[in-house]
Amino acid sequence: MRTRPVPLPAAVVIASLAALLGGCSVGPTVSVSPESLAQQVSDQLEEQVGVAPDDVECPETLEGETGASTRCELMAGGATYGVTVTVTSVEGTTVRLDIQVDDEPTEADA
Repeated sequence: MRTRPVPLPAAVVIASLAALLGGCSVGPTVSVSPESLAQQVSDQLEEQVGVAPDDVECPETLEGETGASTRCELMAGGATYGVTVTVTSVEGTTVRLDIQVDDEPTEADA
């Protein structure tokens, strides 16, 4: 039996709100789209501190590989904070994340 990859580009699949992809293709990695990652960061922070941030923006797809990381920005109360998001484990299509918010807000552009 032969397995062929789906002919859709990976970016299309990722952008289709499939936050965690496992799919049926051979050898792909699980990825989290920027939009889904931002939502997961917001949800987890709201769960931890009881209040959702005003906004979270993540600039890139996060590959579901243990140790992979990216930086996002969190806006809350008029301040912007950097956020480091790191993959701690991947089990099938479940990606577990460690989220660390910077202690100090970023400097505003003048």
